[in-house]
Amino acid sequence: MNPPISKLQAVIQCKCPRCRKGDIFTGKMYSLSFKGQITNEYCPYCSLRFEREPGFFYVSMFISYAMNVAEMITVSVASYILGLALTYDNLWYYVALLFLTVLIFSPFNYRYSRVMLLHWLTPDLGYVPGSGDDMQLNK
Repeated sequence: MNPPISKLQAVIQCKCPRCRKGDIFTGKMYSLSFKGQITNEYCPYCSLRFEREPGFFYVSMFISYAMNVAEMITVSVASYILGLALTYDNLWYYVALLFLTVLIFSPFNYRYSRVMLLHWLTPDLGYVPGSGDDMQLNK
C-alpha cells in the first residue's frame, strides 16, 4: 500500500480531496482540442461527487478572477522592472502583454480555481484515510 500524498501534492496533481488518489480532471491542461480538460463528475476511487450542488463551481469564477488579477499585476510590474517604460506610447504594449497573459493562463486558472475551491474552500470536505481503497470504480 502506498503512503498517502500530502495535501499540497494533491492540490498540485489535481487529486480528489477525500481520497487523494482519483483525478479531478480528464485530459491535459493545455490541449488543442476543445475536449481538453473536463471535470469528472465523480472520483474514480471513492465516488465523491465533485460538483457538490448545482452551480457549485460558479464560486471558482471569483477565485479565477483573483488569480487573473495577481498574474496581471505580476506581469505588469515585471515588464516595468525589465525596462518597458510606463508611458502613453507604451500603453498598447502593456495591453497586448496583459491580454496574452490572460490567454496563456486561462487553462491554468480554470483548473486550479476548481481545485482550490474543492480543497481549501469547502469546509465539509476533507481527507478520509483509507477511503477508496476498496471501492475503485473504473479500474
